[in-house]
Amino acid sequence: MKKIIIILFIINLIILTTITKNSTKKLENEIFTIKENISLLKNKHSLVLLEYNFLTSPEKLMEYQSKYFKKNLIFLKKNKIKKINIINDELIINN
Repeated sequence: MKKIIIILFIINLIILTTITKNSTKKLENEIFTIKENISLLKNKHSLVLLEYNFLTSPEKLMEYQSKYFKKNLIFLKKNKIKKINIINDELIINN
């Protein structure tokens, strides 16, 4: 009777170990995939940030001004900018 209990216990341990290893392997694969995706997104973010900083630098803005606008542009504060809406062929100016 003791031998049967010991054999069943060992078989149960083997099965539990196998299940645990499989689930751990799946989790490791998911973690690796997520880390790779995060790495790719970080690279993409840094490139987009670099592009944004390059395109909005004062030198580039001055270059665009001279290239695309005939008149000189003037500086305005944010609170001076107004929004124009067209509703039923009427112009409505909002702050």
